[in-house]
Amino acid sequence: MKMLIRFGSAAVLSALATPALAHTGAEPHMHGFLAGLAHPLGGLDHMLAMIAVGIWSALAAGRRVWIVPAIFVAAMLAGAGFAQAGGALPAAETAIAMSVVALGVLIAAGVGLPVGAGAALIALFAVFHGYAHGIEATGAVAGYMAGFAVTTAVLHVSGIALGRAIAIVPHASRLLGAGIAASGAYLVATL
Repeated sequence: MKMLIRFGSAAVLSALATPALAHTGAEPHMHGFLAGLAHPLGGLDHMLAMIAVGIWSALAAGRRVWIVPAIFVAAMLAGAGFAQAGGALPAAETAIAMSVVALGVLIAAGVGLPVGAGAALIALFAVFHGYAHGIEATGAVAGYMAGFAVTTAVLHVSGIALGRAIAIVPHASRLLGAGIAASGAYLVATL
């Protein structure tokens, strides 16, 4: 339990101490696949949301634990394709930060949604995350998209592992979810 409190505290403090968003442009020395691999790790908003997707899936989806992360990756790629095609999503940064809040609340409250409703909600979040990744693509776009899809999947798997680990600790998911939601609220406030 102490470890979970420390983790939640570290997440909140990290939100207060680092730049909130990953959308500052690609690293100048990386392009294509490598830039895509690195992009989701460049901001707390993406990392928290993607880990939270895994946590929520582990806690709420039971044997269907992989459906939500798979839908997230697919919808994220669609959002990136939309951005590359010249589409525009107003308030994308706000939607991304709000996805962190919403996922934290879902985890903290122990909300389990029917598969269709959960899939639709996750897909909506993912389109905005993908759009943000897509507008910052550098180098070979297909490689860039493959890179951020791989990192996203790894973050989801990490979240699933964390979700399964905390499922056996009383109130751990509530504390962790509250920490994620608070971090998301901070991200929204700093936009």
